[in-house]
Amino acid sequence: MSGDHSHNEDQIDCGSRVNDSHKHKDKYKEKEHKHKDHKKDKEREKSKYGNSDHKDSSDKKHRDKEKMKHKDGSTDKYKDKHKEKRKEEKMKSLDVKIKKEKENGFASPQHLKSEPEDDFYHSPKQSLKRVRNEDNDSEFQPKKIKTENDKKAKKRKQDEDIKPKKTKNKKGEVTDGKKKAKKEPEEKWKWWEEERYTDGVKWKFLEHKGPVFAPPYDPLPSHVKFYYDGKTMKLSPEAEEVATFFAKMLDHEYTTKDIFRKNFFKDWRKEMTSEEKTKITDLKKCNFSEMSEYFKAQSEARKAMTKEEKLKIKEENERLLQEYGFCIMDNHRERIANFRIEPPGLFRGRGDHPKMGMLKRRIRPEDIIVNCSKDSKHPEPPPGRKWKEVRHDNKVTWLVSWTENIQGSIKYIMLNPSSRIKGEKDWQKYETARRLKKCVDRIRNQYREDWKSKEMRIRQRAVALYFIDKLALRAGNEKEEGETADTVGCCSLRVEHIKLYPENDGQEYVVEFDFLGKDSIRYYNKVPVEKRVFKNLQLFMENKEPDDDLFDRLNTSILNKHLQELMDGLTAKVFRTYNASITLQQQLKELTNAEENIPAKILSYNRANRAVAILCNHQRAPPKTFEKSMQNLQTKIDAKRDQLSDAKRELKSAKADAKVRKDEKSKKTVETKKKAVQRIEEQLMKLEVQATDREENKQIALGTSKLNYLDPRISVAWCKKWGIPVEKIYNKTQREKFAWAIDMADDDFEF
Repeated sequence: MSGDHSHNEDQIDCGSRVNDSHKHKDKYKEKEHKHKDHKKDKEREKSKYGNSDHKDSSDKKHRDKEKMKHKDGSTDKYKDKHKEKRKEEKMKSLDVKIKKEKENGFASPQHLKSEPEDDFYHSPKQSLKRVRNEDNDSEFQPKKIKTENDKKAKKRKQDEDIKPKKTKNKKGEVTDGKKKAKKEPEEKWKWWEEERYTDGVKWKFLEHKGPVFAPPYDPLPSHVKFYYDGKTMKLSPEAEEVATFFAKMLDHEYTTKDIFRKNFFKDWRKEMTSEEKTKITDLKKCNFSEMSEYFKAQSEARKAMTKEEKLKIKEENERLLQEYGFCIMDNHRERIANFRIEPPGLFRGRGDHPKMGMLKRRIRPEDIIVNCSKDSKHPEPPPGRKWKEVRHDNKVTWLVSWTENIQGSIKYIMLNPSSRIKGEKDWQKYETARRLKKCVDRIRNQYREDWKSKEMRIRQRAVALYFIDKLALRAGNEKEEGETADTVGCCSLRVEHIKLYPENDGQEYVVEFDFLGKDSIRYYNKVPVEKRVFKNLQLFMENKEPDDDLFDRLNTSILNKHLQELMDGLTAKVFRTYNASITLQQQLKELTNAEENIPAKILSYNRANRAVAILCNHQRAPPKTFEKSMQNLQTKIDAKRDQLSDAKRELKSAKADAKVRKDEKSKKTVETKKKAVQRIEEQLMKLEVQATDREENKQIALGTSKLNYLDPRISVAWCKKWGIPVEKIYNKTQREKFAWAIDMADDDFEF
């Protein structure tokens, strides 16, 4: 029994030592017969102090001491002294330990004795499991050594062989591999599972560091010259800075537009000294070419930076992000969207904006209003400067605000779209649109009845509401003349913006719309309307000049008041949101084919999204690089087609070879070639779908409707229903923004 015990303990050591056990195997066998009784006592004593000591002495310590014997004879002396010190304690526990070992079934663990070669191959896993116990918790192992029979011990042994996947990293920390490390990001705050504030309160505590201002102007080097009328001219720093804004845009289409040049020159002269104003009187005589070349060279130098230089910039940006890019709101660390103040430059605007080219002035601390809670640590302004105002308004969501000089509009620093405040606002917006779905038929019936009203104001209101509902037009706001671009909405349409055709292209009662909408984007559409709408429009246009208002008895205030009466919280934007979301849901049902693969289904999704973008007039100019990117894509398609032809030829040859040889190897070759053909066909189809998608969307902005008008739960439910990864529809930033929708929407969600 004692011999078996010693032998099997050696087998366990083998499991821990792996290769070392083979090196010293014969040596241990000699010691086993000579010091059998001593070893038995030693093992019992080790059991008392935990298996970690046993493993350590039988493995690592033994090897270390064998080495030390050649270097220093002091090891044996220390060992003898240590034995004498503990001899008395061992003898007291001897009888108890013998009894316990018999009860635990460790005196002769036969399952370890059989098939030592297999045990060798499993030993790395055993070793890893034990290393964890040895390093992390010396008292953890004895808890496993509890009273059980041999059968249970065997089962535990098998489990250990299967379970241990823990590995030691370089620092000696035990991990379950890379996957576990990735699964331990900071826990996401599921704010949508908590109760919301009432009475308009947005937060109870808000603390942040304020904005990051644009860096000061860095003057041009002396060798970069500005020329006026062919002669070098040194500009003052203020005038030079504004000149660089124009020089940076020299190759852009904007600098060729008269209105841009006129506005720029007017604002530039305001920054000049009196001497510069006297000399510089004509923009055409100004030569910015050296400045332009300098900035191009700077741009190329940034692209050619070394990894170390790029890393240094990245680290600085990360430092600023960590310091200024987060705030504490109600005990949660929330990301701030735009903590940097926009640098000065030239206003561009969208479309043919009348103020393009004007100077956007530098924002200073004295322009800034800071909002935070009273009990927070207030943001500090730059040294020697002060804020315009510090507020403590917890019924607004902005952190910082200022008024820009071009249009006099208020700009804000807000929280990131993934924040609770933004998420709650989005959620509420889509829930309001869902409420409209329940009463939209009643509203439509009512405005149809109002087309026949005896009051002109009610008729105009009903026709305008019809356009907002059917065409997803914006309501439009009153503007002061000359202050902004001539953009209009439904309520501010003029007679010149529409044309009536009793019949056009085989359709009756057609209305042609042509006007500048939001951001000076042209809205052009020809739509057939109901006969009574057409007749009313003819009535509204009677005896009016082209620049007279079409709806002269209506404005946005009157319309919005009426919408609130129809449904609490109803606005023209709610109609746009409702029509956009319901259109997406209907289009997805019509276009999605269960038999199609994932790329084809994604194409169907983008087509459904495009239908919404067209409805909402979300247009864009084709990207500058569109033609080049399409050419590159076509080159890839052509190369893939050639690759497919070659693969098919190889498959045909392999089939012919298989018919002749009729062996297993040739059959496998045919299968391999078949799979290669299928793989290349799938790749070709993906490229062709991508080309179709790009071509169809070159003038349509899908992102605006996807992020602002489409209930994300529709898209998430569609993804879950058809097994499409959400990553294919929403990028990382968008997934963070719509985390609430991804978490709550099931595959059967209906808008």
